[in-house]
Amino acid sequence: MLELNNDLLLKVNNIAIQAGSKIMQYYSEHANIIKKQDNSPLTQADLSSNQIIIEELNKIDDSIPLLSEESLVDWQQRKSWKQYWLIDPLDGTKEFIKKNGEFTVNIALIDKNKPLIGIIYAPSKSLLYFAKKNYGAFKIFSSAELTNLEDSQSIKISYNNPEDNIRVISSRSHSNDILESWINKKFNKYTLITSGSSLKFCEIAEGNADIYPRFGHTSEWDIAAGHIILEEAGGVIKDIDGNQILYNNKE
Repeated sequence: MLELNNDLLLKVNNIAIQAGSKIMQYYSEHANIIKKQDNSPLTQADLSSNQIIIEELNKIDDSIPLLSEESLVDWQQRKSWKQYWLIDPLDGTKEFIKKNGEFTVNIALIDKNKPLIGIIYAPSKSLLYFAKKNYGAFKIFSSAELTNLEDSQSIKISYNNPEDNIRVISSRSHSNDILESWINKKFNKYTLITSGSSLKFCEIAEGNADIYPRFGHTSEWDIAAGHIILEEAGGVIKDIDGNQILYNNKE
């Protein structure tokens, strides 16, 4: 079991920055796109970032298992895991291909089905968000290796009155009619904001948006890092029935 201290947090932050730097080496190039079985895109940037993250996390403690979008593990093997790393090496591949800058590296440490550490790094913005259970949520601008966490800025959600033009954030690439219908039934007045990747969680966590309803497909590696960042900033994440979201409890 890993000890949850700031040294671990610093190391994982730097792994995300390292992976992000590798992604940016491909950013100016024409991306060779592979279609996965679910028809989602995959690029060499995804694969290179994935390799770096796995190699570097194994250097910290190779006894801690890893589950990545690009390195899947069979349910029969992972269902007994108590603690593991959950990774999306390039969240927002569509945004990466569009070159709009709204893509991230996501790394979370899951313990007993709940995230304890979350890192979201947006390499094109040199913007790093991170959180640790009972420690708080923070952001810092950096494209170079961090030597400490002292210059990071604490972030908190906004407590605006929901009746006063609530700010609803939604996916830039995954809008749908169910979402629009739900928003219109729920709120008399609202402002709709769009953003790519897990940055939507970060926008809420630092008070730039109020709510992110999601009705389409999502995966655990898409939300785990944002989950703990949002919670440590004072927010909540639940399923549509109001239940808490747990990880690695099904096939």
